[in-house]
Amino acid sequence: MSSITPQEIKEEFLKSKMGIAGISILMILVVISIIAIIIIPVETFQEWNNPENWIAYPKIAIPAWANTFMIEKIPEHKILENPNIQNISQDEISLTSHQFGVNFDYDDFPNDFIYIFSSEYTGSPLLQMSVLRPDGIKIELLTTSLPRSNSKTIHYERIFSTDEAIKKNLSFQSEKFEFALDNLSAEDIVFSKAQTNEPLKGNYIFSIDLYGIKSESKINESKLIIGGKAFGLMGTDELRRDLAIGLLWGTPLALFIGLVVSIASVIMGLFYGVYAGYKGKKTDEVMMRFNDVIYALPALPFLIILSVTISNSIFLMVGFLMIFGWVGIAKVSRSMSLQIKTRGYVDAANMMGQKDSKIILKHIVPQLLPYAFASIAISVPAAITTEAGLSFLGLGDPSFPTWGQILHDANTFGAAARGLWWWIMPPGIMIAITGLAFVFIGNALDVIVNPKLKR
Repeated sequence: MSSITPQEIKEEFLKSKMGIAGISILMILVVISIIAIIIIPVETFQEWNNPENWIAYPKIAIPAWANTFMIEKIPEHKILENPNIQNISQDEISLTSHQFGVNFDYDDFPNDFIYIFSSEYTGSPLLQMSVLRPDGIKIELLTTSLPRSNSKTIHYERIFSTDEAIKKNLSFQSEKFEFALDNLSAEDIVFSKAQTNEPLKGNYIFSIDLYGIKSESKINESKLIIGGKAFGLMGTDELRRDLAIGLLWGTPLALFIGLVVSIASVIMGLFYGVYAGYKGKKTDEVMMRFNDVIYALPALPFLIILSVTISNSIFLMVGFLMIFGWVGIAKVSRSMSLQIKTRGYVDAANMMGQKDSKIILKHIVPQLLPYAFASIAISVPAAITTEAGLSFLGLGDPSFPTWGQILHDANTFGAAARGLWWWIMPPGIMIAITGLAFVFIGNALDVIVNPKLKR
């Protein structure tokens, strides 16, 4: 085995189109990982499985860009957080009014609408909610009193379009429409034409008025959500989670799992095999018999048993993958070590009385580094797909939004049967692309390291 310098490896690698393609894909994945870590708050990642965190998002919404390819535009999900605010005081009555403008230009009705607010008051202020439609018809949605309090208090509430009070108010205004309102949802009535039950396009103004008597009342937080059927870059799942966030966070997690497992496995296998090959005799025999025992264990079934009986923590899974990943590297590095230790410079180092550890680190391991780099690159896809497979089977760590965990959730809720392609295809494509990047890099390095492949 001839020695290859790092400069020679670099020159040969830059001549490989496959290697350049692999590095380019890897750089894109690294940039995505950095963006995910910097832009997306850690709290969002930590609250991935908390339904309360995603209440403002739509359920199983298609990606917003899909509207470009549709004949009939489906309503996009809108989260409005910047209302037009007016504060009026007259005699003993104070009024805080929040108005939200909504431009509705779609061929279907929204899923729902939700108003989320927090108010600060004393007494029992009156809350009124209404909407002014594009055709000039004003619809009263809700009139209610907030819970009484003799001292200053902060009240938090969500008002859903499915509330019985809203349905009752709409039924009292049936004369404004020329069709029966029975069995229609509140959003269908609000966003329909007066003559027929078809979507009415145009600008809507939702008004929320808070009246206080003999005390000042104000609205601190105010958010109006128009529940659409399209949202974001990658849509949402059954639990309303933004899949773009899951895919972005899955990138650094996949790289972390793949690189940590492959680097640790290659280092363990490299030194184990080199030491066994260099020492030889009984040491080599005992070490390689232990290697054979680990190699004979069925990795995937054993990982499943360990995940079920001990823990499905992602860090524990990484440790298990390391345990089973080093044995193949050890066999190859041992055979290389047996060849290298017969060379003259190794015999000369022995005659000079150098320690075994120094000979191994100075004369043998450097010869195996090109092979080690190629092995690291080739081992990464195996670690990523193994984690994805375990997660898909429901044995992964549910607290981390890995690509395998996203596919597991999609399978659990029958995404394939329901045609929810945006829940299945993107994580699968990301797994394939990441694996392809490291396969390209590994094959390019393998051609450089292995002269037979190069010829």
